[in-house]
Amino acid sequence: MTAATPSPPDPASPPPSGPGADAAAQEVVLAPRFWVPLAVILLGDLCLLFIPVWDPARWVAVALALFGGFLLIQAGLLRLVFTQDALVVRRGGQEIRRFPYDAWLAWQVFFPPLPALFYFREQNSPHLLPMLFEATALRQQLERHVRLPAAVSPKP
Repeated sequence: MTAATPSPPDPASPPPSGPGADAAAQEVVLAPRFWVPLAVILLGDLCLLFIPVWDPARWVAVALALFGGFLLIQAGLLRLVFTQDALVVRRGGQEIRRFPYDAWLAWQVFFPPLPALFYFREQNSPHLLPMLFEATALRQQLERHVRLPAAVSPKP
C-alpha cells in the first residue's frame, strides 16, 4: 500500500481538458492510518486493569474506548487531499472544508518518531488534528505546497 496516491480518474467521465485539467491530475490523497485510534482503544482496555485499585478507571476506560471508536470511524471516512492551492478535507468524496495554503502561518507534526498529532495555524484559527493519515506523506506534501517564512518553518 502506498502512503499517498493520486486520485484515480473516474472512468465514466470524459478526460479532463482546459485550464483546470492539470489541477485535478495533481491531487494527492493521503492514505488512512489506523494505529492512533487503535492505540486509544488499547489504552482504554489497559485502564480496565486498574478497576480493582481505582474504581473510576471503568469510566476512563469507557471514555477512551468510545473516543478511540470515534477516531477509528473518522479514519475510515475522512481523507486529506492536497490540491494545487489548498488542503481539502473530504468525507465520503464530498468536500467539507478547504484550507488555502496562502492563509497558513505555521504547521508542525508533533512527536516525529511516533507522530500522533498534527498542528497548523491559519490566519483565522489554529487546528490540532490526530494523525489519522500517513505522516511521512503529509510532511512531504506540506513541504511541497506550504511556503512559510524561515522563522516559523517546522523543525525536521
